[in-house]
Amino acid sequence: MVGADLSAIPRQRARTPTAILPGMNYRHAFHAGNFADVLKHMVLVALIDSLKQKSSPFCYIDTHAGRGRYDLRGAEARKTAESDEGFGILKTASGLPPLLWKWLDVVRACNAGDESMRYYPGSPWIAAHLMREGDSAQLCELQVGESDQLRQLFHHDPRVHVHQRDGYEAMKAFVPPKEKRGLVLIDPPFESQEMEFRVIEKSLKAAMEKWPGGIYAIWYPIKLRSQVQPFHRWLGKSGAKRVLVAEVLLRPDDSPLRLNGTGVAIVNAPWKLDEVLRDSLRVLPKLLGTPGESEYRLTWLVEEGKDEAPAHGPQSPHSVRRR
Repeated sequence: MVGADLSAIPRQRARTPTAILPGMNYRHAFHAGNFADVLKHMVLVALIDSLKQKSSPFCYIDTHAGRGRYDLRGAEARKTAESDEGFGILKTASGLPPLLWKWLDVVRACNAGDESMRYYPGSPWIAAHLMREGDSAQLCELQVGESDQLRQLFHHDPRVHVHQRDGYEAMKAFVPPKEKRGLVLIDPPFESQEMEFRVIEKSLKAAMEKWPGGIYAIWYPIKLRSQVQPFHRWLGKSGAKRVLVAEVLLRPDDSPLRLNGTGVAIVNAPWKLDEVLRDSLRVLPKLLGTPGESEYRLTWLVEEGKDEAPAHGPQSPHSVRRR
């Protein structure tokens, strides 16, 4: 069996970072396939492609894995219909850049020939689909119902290990993986926005101390820019040599009452990842947003070999921002 089963590691509940967060009510089924999923999963495909450029195996770690696959005709998905404004638009689009086409091919594979594409894959399914025989995955999901469905989804796959436990706590235990190469996806529910950023910082700092060379991808929502800026500043001072941020905004980032945009910060971003992402990132606001309101941002918060320049707007020499 590939990878070690670390579920038996003792839990220090009193020290669990999420002990300061309120109880989670989040269910991703209400949001599967929305524009935030499109960006997150597009970046995930690019990162796994980068890891596969070397023949040696890698480990994928998911701190908030969810159930792994979502029925877009289910009651939860139809209640919000968020996928209609994300995946629902792109699945019939033409002339997409190569990275978005590859992401769309993964979604088609999840539907096994069903042209209606009823199911949308979560990050665990995408990673497992793209992994090779010698690669492994450690998937963490705290909610019992979600973790049960996740375990059932992968019960046949010896490369994949499902853990019903706190992902922040598990991340420090799982790094560095025995493969010494890999990716950690941190994709929390953000039920308490500013507080969640502080928990991410604490957990990421602990993980980076143990595994400074690992790739860490952190997804986050954007409501108010003022809530995101302190996290960007922290990343710029985290000691990482390369930190790239990709964002899509469908509306101005000035309201706490709605999801205006989404971003992924990549610590230890692979070489030329910005070039891989740029064309696909550029088309998302055009296809999913409103002219004059939507935009994308591709920003190096830290770029090895250049002066450190945490960037938060279009005036930075390391930031690209287009409407």
